[in-house]
Amino acid sequence: QVQLVESGGGLVQAGGSLRLSCAASTRTFSSLSIGWFRQAPGQEREFVAASNWRGGTYYGDSVKGRFAVSRDSAKNTVYLEMSSLNPEDTAVYYCAARVGAMVVTSNMYAYWGQGTQVTVSS
Repeated sequence: QVQLVESGGGLVQAGGSLRLSCAASTRTFSSLSIGWFRQAPGQEREFVAASNWRGGTYYGDSVKGRFAVSRDSAKNTVYLEMSSLNPEDTAVYYCAARVGAMVVTSNMYAYWGQGTQVTVSS
């Protein structure tokens, strides 16, 4: 069983930055791939980024070059550094975990956090 808790969301002006955290309660963190997804009102859940236990990362086209994922294995935590934010980034951000490779499909992740709201004002 894996429990995930996101934090770090909030209100930021366009052009600003935020760092989201995803803390995992599990003994198997080193075997997990962590994905970040977001969902805006009335829209489908969108893949944002992912990282695997080897330090590999992958990004969605809409955030490439602006967002960065990192892991702190000592803290069982994955971070999503978001910069150059714009109003289109406004959404609830979720982290998710799966055993195995990074994937971009949300229904292949077995464990989900509760989400954290990110609002970017223009």
